[in-house]
Amino acid sequence: MNAPFVTPALTKNQSLVFDVLTHAEAPVSAYTILDRLRDHGFRAPLQVYRALDKLTEFGMIHRLESLNAFVACAHRESDCCGGGHGHGSVAFAICDSCGNVSEFHDDTVEHRLGDWAKAKGFKPAKTSIEIRGLCQDCAA
Repeated sequence: MNAPFVTPALTKNQSLVFDVLTHAEAPVSAYTILDRLRDHGFRAPLQVYRALDKLTEFGMIHRLESLNAFVACAHRESDCCGGGHGHGSVAFAICDSCGNVSEFHDDTVEHRLGDWAKAKGFKPAKTSIEIRGLCQDCAA
């Protein structure tokens, strides 16, 4: 059994970047984060990228590859992605119309991907699935 996830001590920059992501209505790019934090002393993209790298490493945020943007982990409290890695994959349903992002996990898909990787001798470092389309509201 995994030990409960404890939020790591964050630097000032990591806390500021995390705060932007937790209050964002939609995925946010690194340059948008930089713009929002200029009044807090952020001057260079490297400051944002360092914080994003650490927050990703801690499992507190996710990078949406297809959007080149970041979101706060929706399951931080349940130890899904950080610390003990309660599950090894994360999936996102991304609405192309309204931009809504829903994070979810599916054990069946994770097991199928794990079986495939094992059969091929492939050692995955991370698994992220992005499904693009229309959410229920936009499809109606």
